[in-house]
Amino acid sequence: MTATTAPGGTPDERDATVLLFPTAARTDAAVPGTAVEPVGPVLDGELVDEDGTATVPALRQRAGQLVPQARQAAAVAATVGLPVARAAYKVWRGHGVWIGSMWRAATFAYYTERIDAARAQGDVVALAEWQDRLKDAKATRRQRVMTAPRAIIAGVTAALLVVVILAALLFLIGVTVWLWDGGWTWDEWWSFLAGTGNVLGIAFMVALQASVFAVPVAWLVGAYRAGARAATLPGWAMTAAQRQDTHTVVTPGGIGQALAHLGIPALNRAIKDGWTVEFATPPVRVNGKGYQAMFSLPLGVTPDMISDKRDVLARNLHRDPMEVWPNAAERAGFVDLWVADPGSSTKPAPECPLLTASRVDIFDGVPLGVSQRGDVIAPALVQANVVYGGMMGQGKSNAARVTMLGAALDPLAELWVFVFAGNGDFDAYQPRLARYERGTDPSVVDAALDSLRELYEEVGRREARLAELGAKKVTRGLAEKHTDLRPIVALFSECHELFGSAVGEEAAEFAVQTLRRARKTGIVLMFDTQSSRADAIPPKIVELVQINVCFAVKSWRSNDGFLGDGSFQAGIRATELRAGRDRGTALITGATAERFEILKWFYVPVDDETGWDAATEVIERAMTTVHPAVTTGSPKRPEVEAVQRDLLEDLADVLGHDTVPVADVPALLAKHAPDWPPYRKLNGKQLRALLASEYGLKVPSTGNRYPVDPVTIREALANRATADLDE
Repeated sequence: MTATTAPGGTPDERDATVLLFPTAARTDAAVPGTAVEPVGPVLDGELVDEDGTATVPALRQRAGQLVPQARQAAAVAATVGLPVARAAYKVWRGHGVWIGSMWRAATFAYYTERIDAARAQGDVVALAEWQDRLKDAKATRRQRVMTAPRAIIAGVTAALLVVVILAALLFLIGVTVWLWDGGWTWDEWWSFLAGTGNVLGIAFMVALQASVFAVPVAWLVGAYRAGARAATLPGWAMTAAQRQDTHTVVTPGGIGQALAHLGIPALNRAIKDGWTVEFATPPVRVNGKGYQAMFSLPLGVTPDMISDKRDVLARNLHRDPMEVWPNAAERAGFVDLWVADPGSSTKPAPECPLLTASRVDIFDGVPLGVSQRGDVIAPALVQANVVYGGMMGQGKSNAARVTMLGAALDPLAELWVFVFAGNGDFDAYQPRLARYERGTDPSVVDAALDSLRELYEEVGRREARLAELGAKKVTRGLAEKHTDLRPIVALFSECHELFGSAVGEEAAEFAVQTLRRARKTGIVLMFDTQSSRADAIPPKIVELVQINVCFAVKSWRSNDGFLGDGSFQAGIRATELRAGRDRGTALITGATAERFEILKWFYVPVDDETGWDAATEVIERAMTTVHPAVTTGSPKRPEVEAVQRDLLEDLADVLGHDTVPVADVPALLAKHAPDWPPYRKLNGKQLRALLASEYGLKVPSTGNRYPVDPVTIREALANRATADLDE
């Protein structure tokens, strides 16, 4: 029988035939009227033509009946077949786990692997420890083998004893019944004994049949559970819940699998040679925020190699790159790994606690933000100077605002702020500040330089004061008792404008000398900048501060410029932060006992359009508790009239009656008049030229020392004094 497409059939009907029955209609059915062999049985008479050929609607209806049936069969296969396959795979995998465990137990592989690893790493202490453990394990096994026969005998004896007790119990019941009935005949006794035997036999057969059924079931269940707990399973063998757990829960097997797919040649070779990862600390849940683990590395693989593959490691652990942080552990050859919960990198920091706090103790700790573990980072400011760095717009100003807001809530702290830009980031803080200068005017740079000089001199005064009191450093108790030892917190914002100015070298020298000695005197210096160049933030300052903060940067040079030389090589990399996306997140060192933290800074809200600043209310609250002896309101400092100095008179004072080499004279002048800028920049060659051009005095080159003779200077003074009289 043949079937043709209806001549009057629509294109849709013809297309449907081709799609539903491609083998029959690919070539012929494309042309109307072409005969097509029926693919299946023709439907009832209502759906055939008069000549008995099947119509397109008939074929479509038949297909409509077949497709649901196929879908139903596929659904049944997916519902029944896949779970059966999963269970069978896990049972098979469980047997493999058992065999592996028995093999390791029989060969003491667990101990020998660690002995080999300790020997390869040269860890003598670990080598001795694992060798002792191996000896103990062997001794324990020998003891178990020697006691095994006795254990078997004890088990058989116990089973026989149970049977005897059960038989005695039944016999006692029979005796009781016999006494109750007034006696049994021998036939009755034999009947009772036979019944007792039947009962025991039935019980034995039931137990035997139950064991025949239960033992295989227990075996399969045990193998299934062992396979389900295997380190890794293919995706198809996991349920939806297990796949979700794989993406969330961090396990030793998951870390091992992630390491095996990092693409590090040396690691791949080690794994191929049989190396397995050893966990000094297996993945442990920390504060409900993520997992901490410490694991070993084979020979030829360093923690830096793992850090370089952090993006791949994060992918293998089903995490965002910002949620996985491997770095070198304190134990050589091990990696300290932190894996945060999925999605934690996109969550903002909690509300800043300073917005509702009444007081803060900068000797104890100022809350700055939360770490990648969810812990609040609150380092003490006293004895810890700070550098903030990073690209523009990543959160440096907010970080400085948070720190200064915490300091403002300490009633004893005196605050100085210098902003070398026109922004008003700290305008709301002004009522609480002792000094506040902002702007691009040179007067702001001069004020900052004068303040750095004052701080340097204040360090010397406080050192003498502490020696007088017999104290080692400024404590809160001393600060409360002595008003001249109150802590000073000075911030220099956009400091590249200061250190890149004409007085930058002098400002840097005062800052460095202050940092070297200020730690115990209660003086805190803080600097923020967007550039890591030496003329923006001197490297000596970066080395001397305790707390380094770095937001997103582009290069390792910028990274090391803010965090210190070698930081990038050590795996402390702010280059991993993504500009814009990780705004408000920074790497911070020196704030905790960890080598570094990923810090999400608290945020002090502002409204750029209306000018509203949440810090205003906090400053108002701080003003109600500030100590009366602490200067506030950033009062204008009285202007001191510039004092004109006479070089010849100053030379006469510093030289006395001795001839001094010209190279040593500028230092004497600077010490004699420290507030006179020209002396701070003067050198011996310039002094010789100045004396010759301005005063007509030529310094001789005697012995190439160019001595300055005080007699010559005094003669010049005398000639100048009598010049008017001569005229």
